[in-house]
Amino acid sequence: MRNSRTLAKWRAGKPVLGTTLHFNDPSVYEMAGLLGFDLLWMDLEHHAHSVETAANLMRAARVGGADILARPAKGEFLRAARLLEAGANGIIYPRCATAEEAAELVQNLKFPPMGIRGLDGSGADMPYGMIPLTDYLGKANRETFILVQVEDPVGLENAEAIAVVDGVDMLFFGPGDYSVQAGFPGDFENPKYYDAVRQVADAAKAAGKWWGTPAFSPEHAQKLLDMGAMLVTRAGDVTLLRLALMKLKEEFKPLGFTFNDDSSRNTGLGL
Repeated sequence: MRNSRTLAKWRAGKPVLGTTLHFNDPSVYEMAGLLGFDLLWMDLEHHAHSVETAANLMRAARVGGADILARPAKGEFLRAARLLEAGANGIIYPRCATAEEAAELVQNLKFPPMGIRGLDGSGADMPYGMIPLTDYLGKANRETFILVQVEDPVGLENAEAIAVVDGVDMLFFGPGDYSVQAGFPGDFENPKYYDAVRQVADAAKAAGKWWGTPAFSPEHAQKLLDMGAMLVTRAGDVTLLRLALMKLKEEFKPLGFTFNDDSSRNTGLGL
């Protein structure tokens, strides 16, 4: 079982930049890893990946040594454990509401004495039974990490209690869902957005834990880093490809090329 590059940086006090990959082509994960990204966010909450597909994408990411941060859906504790067996280095758990929910997550993702995670040992994380069991159990607990997302007013109210749960490594603020739940959808200049970010940051710091959130620009990322963020995520393959194709169109329109589209189409959040 290999060491986590992400954890190594966090333990050294260094922040990490991650990006999200939605396409299920292993080449995308291989390329991002070879480009030197430490952390690739794989989303199984909103996308149709099976665990089998996820395992193959993780295998491609390992070519370049990138860590995989996998997100199951809310309540999918056993699926989260299978993602670790498939080779994920970390789990990011969405829409956590209470400390009790966070504790149940930890119980399912850590081996004794920290939790009650079930043992198999034939997966890519061991890998394939090739290291002694006691070494595997200890390293699996040390070199995997758990991020808990605060994404609604209830979770924010309970952020301090969630942060102190043993085994939770990081609070991660989800601005998209929070803005919808709190009544300012997509308005990330709203003071309520920055108030929520500060609450998450303060709760994490008080518990001696790391915190993170998406950034919308390098300038915004710098503000987050100044506040102590240790994980900043930016964009994703869908967004980056869309923006590149839009730029290509704009560059060639002056040459007389036309396109069968609605140029006023909403461009989305671009997280």
